[in-house]
Amino acid sequence: MRLLRSTDLALRVLMRLAVTSETNPTTRDVATAMDVPYTHAAKVVAELQHMGLLTARRGRGGGLALTEEGRTASVGALVRAFEGEGDIVDCEGTATSAPCPLSSACRLRGALRQAQQAFYASLDPITVTDIVAGPTGPLLLGISPRP
Repeated sequence: MRLLRSTDLALRVLMRLAVTSETNPTTRDVATAMDVPYTHAAKVVAELQHMGLLTARRGRGGGLALTEEGRTASVGALVRAFEGEGDIVDCEGTATSAPCPLSSACRLRGALRQAQQAFYASLDPITVTDIVAGPTGPLLLGISPRP
């Protein structure tokens, strides 16, 4: 299973804010430090703010701050929120593709759904605080954008 770029970025933004030594970095600061486009970071930050995981204030003294809910957020719940609950494979077809001819008797879809649920379940007990513990936190602070 491959995560969407927005899911990966959301996790990295929360991780960065969990260990940041700066007082309230801006979205641009975080985007620059993580070497991602500002517009992509801004969309992810807006979604995280909407979810109540961080606060974002404009103007002098503004910036981003992780909320307590953000620190204790389940990584599994966060990944579900960004990835959606949809199936890994599209057996039903779309407007531009026909449904799979095996869909009525196929066991693959069920097996993949079980694997997806196991993946999320393994991430459910892990919090943002957990993933920045140990050597990860200080390493995050030392990361700078590529030249």
